[in-house]
Amino acid sequence: MSATSTGTGHVVVIGAGVAGLAAAHRALARGARVTVLEATDRVGGKLLPGEIAGVRVDLGAESMLARRPEAVGLAREVGLGDRLQPPATATASIWTRDALRPMPKGHVMGVPGTAEALSGLLTADGLARIERDAELPPTEVGDDVAVGEYVAARMGREVVDRLVEPLLGGVYAGDAYRLSLRSAVPQLYQAARTHDTLTAAVRALQAKAAEAGQTGPVFLGVEGGVGTLPLAVADSVRARGGEILTRTPVSELRRDGTGWRVTAGDRVLRADAVVVAVPAPAASALLRAEAPAAAAELAAVEYASMALITLAYRRADAALPEGSGFLVPPVDGRTIKAATFASQKWGWVGGEDPDLLVVRTSVGRHGETEILQRDDAELTRVARHDLRAATGLDAEPVATRVTRWTDGLPQYPVGHHARVARVREHIAKLPGLAVCGAQYDGVGIPACIASAHAAVDQLGGDLAGVRELTANPVQSLHGGAGE
Repeated sequence: MSATSTGTGHVVVIGAGVAGLAAAHRALARGARVTVLEATDRVGGKLLPGEIAGVRVDLGAESMLARRPEAVGLAREVGLGDRLQPPATATASIWTRDALRPMPKGHVMGVPGTAEALSGLLTADGLARIERDAELPPTEVGDDVAVGEYVAARMGREVVDRLVEPLLGGVYAGDAYRLSLRSAVPQLYQAARTHDTLTAAVRALQAKAAEAGQTGPVFLGVEGGVGTLPLAVADSVRARGGEILTRTPVSELRRDGTGWRVTAGDRVLRADAVVVAVPAPAASALLRAEAPAAAAELAAVEYASMALITLAYRRADAALPEGSGFLVPPVDGRTIKAATFASQKWGWVGGEDPDLLVVRTSVGRHGETEILQRDDAELTRVARHDLRAATGLDAEPVATRVTRWTDGLPQYPVGHHARVARVREHIAKLPGLAVCGAQYDGVGIPACIASAHAAVDQLGGDLAGVRELTANPVQSLHGGAGE
C-alpha cells in the first residue's frame, strides 16, 4: 500500500496543463498533500482564454467531448456546471473544389456507412469506388494500420482526401496516411477486426450508437471559453490546500530512498509520489536518469505546430454563411485548414457584443514549417485571403490576434499504442511514479483528464484506469468546424 493511497503522502505534479491540474485535483480528493510545479507563468497548457475587441474567446482548444464523463464531470465539480453550453449550431461545411459543401452525416470520422452518405461531396467516380468495398476480400488490420492507407484501400483515396483527412487534421494537425487507426479511431479499429467490409464495420458502430440512445449534444463549450476550465480547477486545487508554483521549471527528478527528490531551481522538494504531466520532450528529459528506456520512447514522439488567427469584424460590414464554420482538405492546396464562425457557433460569443462577428482560422499541419515562420501580419493576410475565397468576406477586421502553438499536438503514428504500453511498462518498475497527458491515450480534454485520473489511481495501487486506457484509448472527435 503506497503512501498516497492512505492519504498521508506528498504528491508532486510536474506540469499545470489540464492533465496536471486534473491529477492534482484527484490526488487531493484522495487525501494527499499536493504541490504542482509549472515552468511557465500560467496554468492551463493548450487551454487559453483571451479576448478580441473586448469579446472573450478561446485562443486554444474551444470545445470538449460531452459524450465522455471526464471533462464535463470535472467542470461541474469545480463550479462551471451552469456555464456549460452546447454549440448554437452544429451545421458545418467542407470547403473543397472551390465551394462550401455541407458536412456529410452518416460517417465515422469521415468513413461512410454508405456511398450515398457522401453524395454531394465526392465525384461520381469517388462514390462508385466506395461501393467496391462490398466486393473486396476482407483486409487484415493486424496490430495496427494507418487510417488513410486502410480506408483508401477499401474505399478509395477520394474519401480520405476529401473528408477523413480534414477531420483528422482538425484533431491532430496530422497526416491521415501516417496516423494510427488503433489510436486515432479506436472504435473503428475494433469494428474492422470483426467485420469483412469497412462499410459493415461503420454500420455496426452506427447501430451500436443508435441502441445506446445517447441524447444531448456531442460537444460542449464553456461560457467565457474552455480556457476558463483549468483556471477553475486551479482555484479548486488551491482551495483544497494544494500549492501551485508557476515559473518553477523542474531540472531533475531522482529516486530518494523510498520516495523522490524533485529539483526546481534552488528549490528541492521531497515527494512520496510524482506525476509527470508535461509534453513528451520535457517528460523524456526528466525521466532520463531514472527511466532511460521510457525517456527514449518519449523522445521519439513527434509533434505538429499550428497557429490560430482570430479576427473580429463589424457585423454591419460582414456576412458569413450559416453554420459553425468549415474544414479544408489539404489536397485542395489552401493555406488555412479550418475556420470557425465563433459568433455563430457559441451563443455566448455572439451575445457579448452583438455588433461584432468573431472568426477563428487555423494554419499548420505536421511537417509544415514554412507557413509558421511567417510573421503575424502575413498569417493574418493569408487567413483573410482564404476566408474571402471561401465565403466572400472582404471586410476590414477591427481587430486580429495570432496565437502560435509550437509543438502543440502530439502525433499518433502506426504503433503508437505499443509505444505507450512500453513507456508505462518501464514506469511501472519505479514505485511512486506515473505519467499522463495528451501524448498517451488521446489528445482531447476528456482523454487528458482520464489519463490524469488513471495516473493518480495507479499511485494508489489501482491499475484499472491504466488498463482501460491501454485497451481502449479515448477517441478524440472533431468539434464541428474549426480546431
